[in-house]
Amino acid sequence: MIPSVLDAPAPGWTADADVVVIGSGIAGLVAALRCRPHGRVLLVTKALLDAGSTRWAQGGIASALDPDDTPGEHLADTLTAGVGLCDEAAVRVLVTEGPDAVRGLIALGAAFDRAADGEISLTREGGHHRRRIAHAGGDATGAEISRALLAELKDSGVEVIEHALVLDLLKDAAGRAAGVTLHVMGEGQPNGVGAVRARAVVLATGGLGQVFSATTNPEVSTGDGVALALRAGAAVADLEFVQFHPTPLWLGEGARGQQPLISEAVRGEGAHLVDRSGERFMVGRHELAELAPRDVVTKGITNRMRETGEPCMLLDGRHFGAAMWEKRFPTILAVCRHHGIDPVTEPIPVLPAAHYSSGGVRTDLYGRTSVPGLYACGEVACTGVHGANRLASNSLLEGLVFAGRIAIALTDDLAAADFAGTTEPPGLATSPDALQTGGLVDPGARGEVQRIMTSHVGVLRGAEGLDTAARELAALPHGGAEPGVEAWEATNLHTVASAIVAAARLREETRGSHWRQDFPERSDAGWHGHLVTRLAGNVLTTAYEPLEGDDQ
Repeated sequence: MIPSVLDAPAPGWTADADVVVIGSGIAGLVAALRCRPHGRVLLVTKALLDAGSTRWAQGGIASALDPDDTPGEHLADTLTAGVGLCDEAAVRVLVTEGPDAVRGLIALGAAFDRAADGEISLTREGGHHRRRIAHAGGDATGAEISRALLAELKDSGVEVIEHALVLDLLKDAAGRAAGVTLHVMGEGQPNGVGAVRARAVVLATGGLGQVFSATTNPEVSTGDGVALALRAGAAVADLEFVQFHPTPLWLGEGARGQQPLISEAVRGEGAHLVDRSGERFMVGRHELAELAPRDVVTKGITNRMRETGEPCMLLDGRHFGAAMWEKRFPTILAVCRHHGIDPVTEPIPVLPAAHYSSGGVRTDLYGRTSVPGLYACGEVACTGVHGANRLASNSLLEGLVFAGRIAIALTDDLAAADFAGTTEPPGLATSPDALQTGGLVDPGARGEVQRIMTSHVGVLRGAEGLDTAARELAALPHGGAEPGVEAWEATNLHTVASAIVAAARLREETRGSHWRQDFPERSDAGWHGHLVTRLAGNVLTTAYEPLEGDDQ
């Protein structure tokens, strides 16, 4: 039994820890486990421990495990996918430390698929020139990694609060992170708002895909960590680079919410993208055809739909045969059949959907943000690994590697910190303005935020649409909503959406997953750098920072 410190919290409760970790995907679980030497660790998760994005990860985790592969080749593929904006030092950390980190997962009991000779079975995905993707259960890699880490957590001494939405950061008198406010959604606690005081706060809250109408992200992915970081004064970078996965299952016109993902590994094993006439439209568009980086494939699908007027494209894996589908992709096969499609006998209809944020809370190589005592890892963070477009299956690896690095940093950081003490957390149960800058957005605005973002800030962007999005988001009323989970989530989505739009309006070029129809070319002369967003009061500011060494 994993211990819980708050079975039935009363409004205004407080708890104390040395390190509080927010989020229970691969990044949060690894951070919590690795931070145990630093004292009392409290792991907070928005829903159940296994309800985040990690368990939905199908394809696998990338690292140079094959004797014929090298970290240098993995680095080269990652830099290419990132279209000039990766932090090479961060990528070098990822690919160098990655193989041992994956072996560490195996040592914990993660059961990756193996070939007949007993070696780890490796596959290819888009943008990779070698087979370096380790997978589990065919297409259930995230679920297996989550299972192994949760088993390790069970008797670890890490304490847990489930069903707790993080609200805002507490700071001490010197401006250092000193804990967080939370809304715990326990039974019989309609407004269970309280605080955890801690010497260090680790954000591992995952993504922000619910800012769009159609996404592969679960319902909990409402950008809570990015919104918290902005309100706390932390720097956020590269939010314009929202990756749309090329091949979620198309569920028909007007489909909303979480869309079933058809893993890139299906293409890695040889499935073809075709239009209704059967033409492989990615051939000739890129040297890797269907295995081009995700932004290239997403644009290829979108362009082909515009050319043909078709509502979706098709992923054809009929040549795999039933045995391969059942062994290699049992989860995808079951999902497709649940929706009335049999990949063994017919192509799968696919349509791009919001999938992954390459940007997030800006960190150094050890997860430190611009606010002392606040750390970030996983999708909520911008480590510099992904640049303008994430390479397939680097996300699980990034969470694994950089969460471990936070634990290393805390060894020195906690010893050196000058803690100024904390006062009682303000406004715990009654004042939304004390918890949310500018007041709360009405829960009913959530759908409006999603409509605005999907209509104007999706795969295809332009000045007119982005200006409309900024204007419509600004017009949504603030301050009148009653405090509660739905209002806080709507407010977080509104905050994150506004920050995405600000960055997308400023970057007047097409690069990676940011596609401006009015600026269709990449421009290293003007945009070879990062857009860094901050929130001061109620005002978002976004500034361009050229890469180190550029003369701009």
